[in-house]
Amino acid sequence: MSKNKTYRFNPQTLSYEVVKRSKRSRVFKTAALFVVSLCMTGLYSWIYSSVLGLESPKMVLLKKENAAWASKIEVLDKQLDEYDEALVSLQMRDDDIYRSIFGMYEIPAEVREAGFGGVNRYSHYDILDADSPLKNIAVRMDVLTKKTFVQSRSFDEVAQLSKRAGDMASCIPAIPPINPDKRKYRLSSPFGYRSDPFSGRSTLHRGVDFSMKPGNPIYATGDGVVESVSFEFFGYGNSVVIDHGFGYKTRYAHMKTISVAEGMPVKRGECLGQSGNSGKSSGPHLHYEVLYKGRPVNPYNYYDLDMTPEEYATMVQGAADASGKITLHPSHQKKNKVNS
Repeated sequence: MSKNKTYRFNPQTLSYEVVKRSKRSRVFKTAALFVVSLCMTGLYSWIYSSVLGLESPKMVLLKKENAAWASKIEVLDKQLDEYDEALVSLQMRDDDIYRSIFGMYEIPAEVREAGFGGVNRYSHYDILDADSPLKNIAVRMDVLTKKTFVQSRSFDEVAQLSKRAGDMASCIPAIPPINPDKRKYRLSSPFGYRSDPFSGRSTLHRGVDFSMKPGNPIYATGDGVVESVSFEFFGYGNSVVIDHGFGYKTRYAHMKTISVAEGMPVKRGECLGQSGNSGKSSGPHLHYEVLYKGRPVNPYNYYDLDMTPEEYATMVQGAADASGKITLHPSHQKKNKVNS
C-alpha cells in the first residue's frame, strides 16, 4: 500500500478501495492539528511557568538585563544625592562667607532653584510610568546642571572682586563720617522706619542722623570720587554723594559748607565740608546714608563708633597729608576754569 494513500475494506466487493478525501476535510484536519498544537504549547507554557515555577530562557535574560539597569540607576541616584549635598554645601559657603566678605547680596533661592522653561523637555518619557526612575534621574540631572551653572557664575563674580580686594578694603565706607567724640554729637535718628518729623507718617529713614552744632567737620568714609554736589531746598539741602565703586555710594546731607567738587577723588578721612542745617531739616545735624547697588542699607553695619577721637584724628591727618596729591577729574577741570 502506498504511504500517501488511505485504504478502506469494502465488504461488498471484498476488496480494499482508496479513500478519497475532499479538499474541505483536508483543510479541516490541518486546522484541527494547528489548534491542538497551540493548545499543547499553551498547556506546556502554563505547566512550565505556573505549576513548575520555571521561566523561559528569554524571560530570564530580560530579567537579568533589567536588574542590571536597575542597579546602575540606583548607583547613579546615590551619586546625584552626593553631588547635590556637595553643591548645597558650596552654596552655603558662598552666601555665608565668600559673598558676605565682599558685601555681595545672597543669590535668591528662586534663582538657584529655577528650572528650564519652554517646551516639555521630558515628553519622550511619557511612555513610561509617572514614577519612572529614568524620568526622575533626567529631571534631577537638569536641575543639578542649572544649579552648578548659577554657582559657577557666582564664583566668577567673587573671583573678580577678590582680585581687587585691596582696593575694595579702602573704598568700603568703614568709618563714621564724624569724629566719634560723644561730647560733640548725638545719634538722634537711626536707620529704619520712623514717624516723619514733618508729616507724622511712618516712613523709611534711609540713613542715620547725627545731631551736632553747625560747623563740625564731615569726613569721607571711604576712598572714591565725588559723584554730585547739590542743593535741595525742600530736601537734602547742601549734600555730597561719593561713588566708592564696588556698588557702594554714600550721601552727606544738610551741610553748611562743602569743600569738594564733582569729579574730585577723595580719600577716606578727607574733609568734605561742615555740618549744618540746610534744606528740609528739623535742626542742626548730619544725615548720612550708605547705598549698596542703589538700595539704602544700615550705615551702622559699616562703622565703629567706639573708635577713640585720637585714633580718628590720626586717620584724618593721614588723609589730609595724602589729599595734597589729589587733582580734579579731567571732565571737571574745564568746568572749574569756566566758573573761574
